[in-house]
Amino acid sequence: MARIQRRKLLAFCLCATATVFMLVTLQVVVELGKFERKKFKNFHLQDGRTKVEEESDHLNVFFKKQTLTLNRKQKLEVGDHPIMLWWSPLTGETGRLGQCGADACFFTINRSYLHHPMTKALLFYGTDFNIDSLPLPRKAHHDWALFHEESPKNNYKLFHKPVITLFNYTATFSRHSHLPLTTQYLEGVDALKSLRYLVPLQSKNSLRKRLAPLVYVQSDCDPPSDRDSYVRELMTYIEVDSYGECLRNKDLPQQLKNPTSMDADGFYRIIAQYKFILAFENAVCDDYITEKFWRPLKLGVVPVYHGSPSITDWLPSNKSAILVSEFAHPRELASFIRRLDQDDRLYEAYIEWKLKGEISNQRLLTALTERKWGVQDLSQDNYIDAFECMVCSKVWENIRLQDKGLPPKRWKAEGTHLSCPEPTLFAYSSASHCPHCLPAPRRNSLREMWILSFQQSKKEAQALRWLVDRNRNFSTQEFWALVFKD
Repeated sequence: MARIQRRKLLAFCLCATATVFMLVTLQVVVELGKFERKKFKNFHLQDGRTKVEEESDHLNVFFKKQTLTLNRKQKLEVGDHPIMLWWSPLTGETGRLGQCGADACFFTINRSYLHHPMTKALLFYGTDFNIDSLPLPRKAHHDWALFHEESPKNNYKLFHKPVITLFNYTATFSRHSHLPLTTQYLEGVDALKSLRYLVPLQSKNSLRKRLAPLVYVQSDCDPPSDRDSYVRELMTYIEVDSYGECLRNKDLPQQLKNPTSMDADGFYRIIAQYKFILAFENAVCDDYITEKFWRPLKLGVVPVYHGSPSITDWLPSNKSAILVSEFAHPRELASFIRRLDQDDRLYEAYIEWKLKGEISNQRLLTALTERKWGVQDLSQDNYIDAFECMVCSKVWENIRLQDKGLPPKRWKAEGTHLSCPEPTLFAYSSASHCPHCLPAPRRNSLREMWILSFQQSKKEAQALRWLVDRNRNFSTQEFWALVFKD
């Protein structure tokens, strides 16, 4: 009997210990979750931008704006202001009265405001724009506004005229949009002129004993630009140190392998040791220019650039980057880079602007000076704030016109506000003359998928426009039946 009681007591103690352990573990998980959300929020505050978290766990980075807790009295006050309804829940804000100069608008993701008489504009985030729940039928006084800073690979439908012209206002990477975001990855002139990470040429020449002249850092493999095919071919003619998941032949230190470390000081100092970097965008579109181009300029590394065909409009100086488009074949590019690598005078011509702190491109200087938002600058609005205020101001402009008995002004997006050509593929067969090189991808790979996706998106854009123009709700079955009609 005593043995049974001891066993019962032991079992009770084990259960109690297990319970306490589970409670402690649960609390640790909760606290870690809080920490991760806080870390995620701080990261985006520093970046000046925000995106929707998975599972619709939205974060509010609009720290400069007043947030409202909606009680009955405040709901009455909201009625005095135009309502800007985020149809894509980008900001996660259930209600905020935002001041935009002399004007104020109420910003919310609460879709119950769709039929509110003061709702004047619906805001969409391009990556989340889909056919499943569009606010149809569209009221005559409802403006649609699009915010899309991303690559076309995120939502190809938007890059065709039938869809982009559905919107009244746009904020995209195109210089032609109502709020151009072309310089969204560049903090400012001082960042370009900074010599903080610049490694003297004499030191770079010494480092060449163990480093390649070129560095490539990509983990998003086989994107629409087909950059990996070009780099694979280039590697047969010149040495390239490739970090990241794509064509990797060299490893970063363990602490820098996380993609979030690409803006870390340690990563910058590794890249800054190189003379040249392969700066290839994931898509080829006018004015689509990312950190891949600006980062090496800030670090004092010469970018070998492939991406925006309009890149010459944004160079700090006429001789600050090597453009892949100017060479008929990777073989010729490799030969040119080798010449610069072996001749300090020729190489220094590409960093002279940096050494002297002289930016001669007036278009670039004007764009940085006149933009109404900042990058990693808490003293300025971020570009989502600026987008909201642009729409708010235009809505108020029409309210004032109508108060004077005048017709409202109608803004409309143009096809140039978001446009990219169909992706193309590089046709090389490196394996035939380079048996030690990485094999080229098979024909039925992700590379071909982007072309098919683009072609399919054209049909989807036409079908979507046809249905939206009829201004009624439609089912996904209707949409896809129209897409595959032919």
